Amino acid sequence: MAQLRKVEIRKKTRIFDDFFKIDELVVAYQKCDGSMSADQRRLVFERGDAAAVLLFNTDRKCVVLVDQFKAPTLGKGLGGGWITEAVAGMVERYETPETAAVRETMEETGYKISALRPIAKFFSSPGGTSECIYLYYAEVRDIDKVGKGGGIEAEGEDIQVKEVPLDELLEMVKCNRIEDPKLLIGALWLGEELKGRARR
Repeated sequence: MAQLRKVEIRKKTRIFDDFFKIDELVVAYQKCDGSMSADQRRLVFERGDAAAVLLFNTDRKCVVLVDQFKAPTLGKGLGGGWITEAVAGMVERYETPETAAVRETMEETGYKISALRPIAKFFSSPGGTSECIYLYYAEVRDIDKVGKGGGIEAEGEDIQVKEVPLDELLEMVKCNRIEDPKLLIGALWLGEELKGRARR
């Protein structure tokens, strides 16, 4: 592993403090040639980390996804403001990413999961936000559906649960019809995982 380069934070100021937060940083960092950069002003969007789950129902041979309204996708996405995603939600201060993944799965889909397999950990948009996403894979059966799902109404959530057959999901990858990066990474991982299982 390469040695970490030096970073100096000259100043840090919170310039927006609401549900989301924005910090203004003045930083200098060690460049490729070993010298230090000039001071640079950067804005960092702080929204916390998130946990996501690619949920596979082994009885139905389908992936369990969620469809919900996301205002930032208006005018840009295929769904006119609605987007089909992997189960996901923010990791609360008292939680680990694993406990957040289990909680969000129950809230959004009604499925109780007991085992998580890590797929990846990645930054959603490292040029602007510190958010790190922890993506997991979990298998469920029909018997594991113990709640109604649909999100938490008091928080304004209105989530439609969708069951997508595995072949259809992989076709969505080929046809560029997946707009959620968590789902795209998970679908690509699952495709490779199933190829590996077939070779064993």
